[in-house]
Amino acid sequence: MNEWVAEIGTFIVQTTVVMALIGIGLLLIARTKQDKESDLKLNIEPLNDQRRRRVRRLRLAATLPGARKKLLKLFRSEDKKRQKANKTEQDAAPGPRVWVLDFHGDLKASQTEHFAQEVSAIIGVAAKEDEVVVRLESAGGLVHAYGLAAAQLDRLRTAGLTTTVCIDKVAASGGYLMACTAQHIKAAPFAVIGSIGVVAQVPNIHRLLKRHDIDVELLTAGKYKRTLTVLGENTEEGKAKFLEDLENTHRLFKSYVAERRPAMDIDTLATGEIWYGSEALPQQLVDSVGTSEAYLVKRMTEAQVFTVKLEAPKTFSRKLGLAVSEGVEKAALKALGVIDAAGWQRR
Repeated sequence: MNEWVAEIGTFIVQTTVVMALIGIGLLLIARTKQDKESDLKLNIEPLNDQRRRRVRRLRLAATLPGARKKLLKLFRSEDKKRQKANKTEQDAAPGPRVWVLDFHGDLKASQTEHFAQEVSAIIGVAAKEDEVVVRLESAGGLVHAYGLAAAQLDRLRTAGLTTTVCIDKVAASGGYLMACTAQHIKAAPFAVIGSIGVVAQVPNIHRLLKRHDIDVELLTAGKYKRTLTVLGENTEEGKAKFLEDLENTHRLFKSYVAERRPAMDIDTLATGEIWYGSEALPQQLVDSVGTSEAYLVKRMTEAQVFTVKLEAPKTFSRKLGLAVSEGVEKAALKALGVIDAAGWQRR
């Protein structure tokens, strides 16, 4: 009996501790989302220097111990020459620069606000000979959200800056709406491209409610204030109007893409289908095939390349909150992976 009581007590204590940790984690995650815009900092990283350091480390690792001293001496000599060249060119006009932005889109294109500020910062300093590279990854989402995101990216074209969008994984639907604002689109061979279409899905439980004698009164002012509803009975007229609105949104989508990529056969390609990068090239959906990493490495031989990112300061609470958030996300992804693997095994 005593052992049973002890086990129950231990279980209660462990459960309490776990719940407390979860509560603290959720609180920290919430605090990380409450960062004020005034606390955000623009982080700029020169990729040329980063790549040089990595190449040197690899060269040292691959060199015999007896020859490393000589190689380090060579590195110091190269650094002195570079510093001397920089001093000589201080009064000269800066050479071409490449500014790199990242956009990872969710359903609501939540990154748009920060992305807009990053675009504004670059427009304020970039010269006409500079290039802006946007590493874009998005499967699309809400029409108005991605319309705004595309408009922010379009500001670079309006400012007269050469813009290249690199797609390594996916730029579909709203993601492709953003991509088509660039003068050049580069996609990895198996990146998912296209999906120029509009979709809407509205569940309706009216018959279930009716079966249980539950009435729903939907009162509106304006004939088409609510065309489809979840609870009430949907009419054929309402469905027709809803479909008309979808077609109108699709027409605007097609017009936006066709204006920026006139070489495309928009009526043939705007069917909601997707293509992989290598297939999208002959369809004029993209301009070249390749990865963002390969493209930036090539540009580093020709220009100074900088990543630009607006971030909140990494305070302790933020770091801890992000760590907890990342842990929860990894656990969820692992669970989904196990479920998916089990599904494949059944087949």
